[in-house]
Formats: sequence, structure tokens, C-alpha cells
Amino acid sequence: MKNRILLITTLCGVTISTLFVGAKYTEYQDQEKAFNLSQHIRSVPIPQKISFAGEIVPLNKFEVLERLDRELTVNTFWQSNTLLILKRSKMYFEIIEPILRKNGVPDDFKYLAVAESGLQDVTSPSGAKGVWQFMPSSGLAYGLEINNNVDERYLLEKSTEAACQYLLEAYRKFGNWTLAAAAYNRGMSGISNDLNKQLVSDYYELHLNSETSRYLLRIIAFKAIFETPSTYGFHIEDRDYYAEPKTIPISIDSTIPNISEYAQSIGSNYHVIKSLNPWILGNELSVSGEKNYQIKAPLIN
Repeated sequence: MKNRILLITTLCGVTISTLFVGAKYTEYQDQEKAFNLSQHIRSVPIPQKISFAGEIVPLNKFEVLERLDRELTVNTFWQSNTLLILKRSKMYFEIIEPILRKNGVPDDFKYLAVAESGLQDVTSPSGAKGVWQFMPSSGLAYGLEINNNVDERYLLEKSTEAACQYLLEAYRKFGNWTLAAAAYNRGMSGISNDLNKQLVSDYYELHLNSETSRYLLRIIAFKAIFETPSTYGFHIEDRDYYAEPKTIPISIDSTIPNISEYAQSIGSNYHVIKSLNPWILGNELSVSGEKNYQIKAPLIN
């Protein structure tokens, strides 16, 4: 009798366990099916033909296609970062594009700023700052004021002018825009040394460190994504772009001892003035001699 009861109990347990495992297995199958239906992860489209600054990218060359594919894939599937850059691009490009045009620098170099900083006033581990990521020495060499009071690497108009001067000098040195762009990352002497050592004259034939090897292809990938965002899954409308605040310029020819008090006197506040003028480093703007600064103040209706 005890053996019969034990047998029945065991059989019931096996049946219940089988039913539980079967139900669990079915549940996992359903979850997997639902996931597969909602996820469509495919290779990103690679343009059959693309240029940078009017110079054709040789996608038929060894590794160039693969390197471009890598940058397109990384920046397509890092959706949040790329979408935010797209949203802020309009207000930055409205400032950058006319300055590039005025200096005779190809419009594609606005994507260099995207690759450098994501169009933000960031600081790199090496100390490069601003949208164009100038180091202190190179910023000073190209006319930017950098001291404890002011850092014009954070002033987009002036740092764009400085970037143009660097790129024009690099173009005169190397004779093409591709190497000028690479020099912005590697340095003109670094690129010259690489070209001389390797006996080549083309960026795409250079054996470079990982950063510079990826650098230009990252710029080109951003160009492809920004020119046809929907191709890469980004659907953005005019209302989605961030807008530049409406401002008025105020000429400053004497020291402002307290930015907070000054902001209050013009109907604004410290946060707004500092946000509009990140190049002012502290709570004071010292002005000496014949110096004159232009600050942006909010347009108050």
C-alpha cells in the first residue's frame, strides 16, 4: 500500500514538473519570438560613392570600406548620442557654415567639429577644450585668448576662425583636404613624418595609429548619416532641432567685477549669462587697456 502511494505521488510529481517545464519552455519561446519580431538588426547601408571636401573616398582600397562600415555602424547604433548631436546641429551649423565659407574651407569640415566634440564644449583627457578641441598651445598659436579670465576655445565664432586658419595652413602644406583633416588630429609634423617614413602621399595608404586611422572615416560617417538621416533610422523633423536663443551683443570695454550683479542689472541672471558666454571663466570679466569684448545677452521682449 505504501509503495502504491509512493508510486502515485512520484508520478504526480513528474507530471507536474513536466507541465511546469513545458509551460516555462513555451514562455521562453514566446519571449524569443516577440523579441525577434521587434528587433531588426541589420548591417547599415554603405554609400556606393562618397566624397570628403570634394575628394572621392576610395572605397575599393584595402580596409577603407571596412573602416567606414565600422564608423557607420557605431554611430548608427549609438542612437541616443547621434540623435542628440543631430538635434543640436542646426544651431551650431548656422554659426559654423558661414565662417567656413568666408575662409574658403569646404563645408564638409563642419563634420570634423561633430567628430571632435559632438558639438559640445567638452574637455578631453589631454586638456583640449571647446567644440573644435584646441589644446592651449595651438589655441594661442592661432589667436585665441586663453588665461585665468577668458578661454576663447569656448567662443564658437572665434574658435571656428582659428580652426579655419589651421586647416588652410595644413592644406597649403599637404595639397589636399583629406590630409589637412588628418593633420587636425595627428598634427602637421606627425603626418609629415608618417608620409616621409612610409614613402606615400595619400591618407588612405598610411599605416596610422588607431585614433588617426579611424578619424577621417568617422567624419565621413557623420556626413553620410547627417545628409540622409532616415537612411540610418533617424527620423527628425524641423521642430526637433534645438534653437539658438535670441540674443543681443553688448560691447564691454571696462571690467565687470561681478557677473551676477551685472546680469541682474540687465534683467537677466548669472546662469543665463554664463550659459550664453561660456568663454568667461569666473564671476568677473577683467578688461584692460584698449581691450573690448562682445558678450551675448538674452533678448528680452
